[in-house]
Amino acid sequence: MARITLRQLLDHAAEYGYGVPAFNINNMEQGLAIMEAAAAVDAPVIIQASRGARSYAGDLMLAKMTDALEQMYPQIPLCMHQDHGNDEATCATAIKHGFTSVMMDGSLKVDAKTPADFAYNVDITRRVVDIAHWIGASVEGELGVLGSLEHGGGEQEDGHGVEGKVSEDQLLTDPDQAVAFVHATKVDALAIAMGTSHGAYKFTRKPDGSILAMHLVEEIHRRLPNTHLVMHGSSSVPQALQDTFNSFGGEMPQTWGVPVEEIVRGIKHGVRKVNIDTDCRLAMAAIFRKVATQNRSEFDPRKFLKPAMDAMRDLCRERFEQFGTAGHAVRIKVVPLSEMARRYRSGALDPGTATLATAAA
Repeated sequence: MARITLRQLLDHAAEYGYGVPAFNINNMEQGLAIMEAAAAVDAPVIIQASRGARSYAGDLMLAKMTDALEQMYPQIPLCMHQDHGNDEATCATAIKHGFTSVMMDGSLKVDAKTPADFAYNVDITRRVVDIAHWIGASVEGELGVLGSLEHGGGEQEDGHGVEGKVSEDQLLTDPDQAVAFVHATKVDALAIAMGTSHGAYKFTRKPDGSILAMHLVEEIHRRLPNTHLVMHGSSSVPQALQDTFNSFGGEMPQTWGVPVEEIVRGIKHGVRKVNIDTDCRLAMAAIFRKVATQNRSEFDPRKFLKPAMDAMRDLCRERFEQFGTAGHAVRIKVVPLSEMARRYRSGALDPGTATLATAAA
């Protein structure tokens, strides 16, 4: 069994200087594609499920599917992560179903669309930390509202995302608040707002420093050198995938995502988890369109899904290699939840410590 917590995995990533792509899943085919890619390059894995994915597939199906993936690839450390939890119940039920990590996104209120103030965020995030750490699970928090610096708003994804316009100071994580937030909540990882957003339509042009605030990543890392940073909304929306999608009947307007080179820059400055969903969806959807166009009489879902899985597998493998994740699975000796809980209780994993989850008890 190779179920790993986010904290231990990101501690290892910090120790060895790499980042870990976090891929969202909704079904078996996506899970198989991710694990096949990881096995090919010996990479540890973060699989994420949003509240929308849990509603679509069902908690029991996701739990059993993750168990099966773990048994099929026992050599691959696998973190199962709740993406964008909106309250304590969402996070607690995820842990109940085998998630080893949860995100409590207190940047928005429980409706997942109204910006929350700093005090609310600290309070609810700390409560989730208390719940999770009691059994050894990890917690990711978020400070600042995920959204576009170009148009001043967010994008809905599975029912999550700010509604309406928000101010620039809400769209950029304040470094002083970041320090206070980490120490008040004791989160294991911190997602920061720096101009990225959910979905394919992140930027209307190749992003520069005015709309993708990578300098903010560097400043927060300078102040919190031992805190694992997270980049949300970090699909790159490759041009080749856009072209394939459109050449077989799609109508995706020209768009730009987060360039891989900017993500690599972030990894050099404390980013350890990189959220990717749109790229995986687009890779599979482009193949669906291709098969449907080239084989108009085809009705066997497997003839659509197998090549789509292959396309997603290739994309995941590329990200494992680009982020430096490849080659590290074999180096990790998984620490059980009970031992992680003991370390939390002892204070060994408080904010400000680093790489202690890989150390001897």
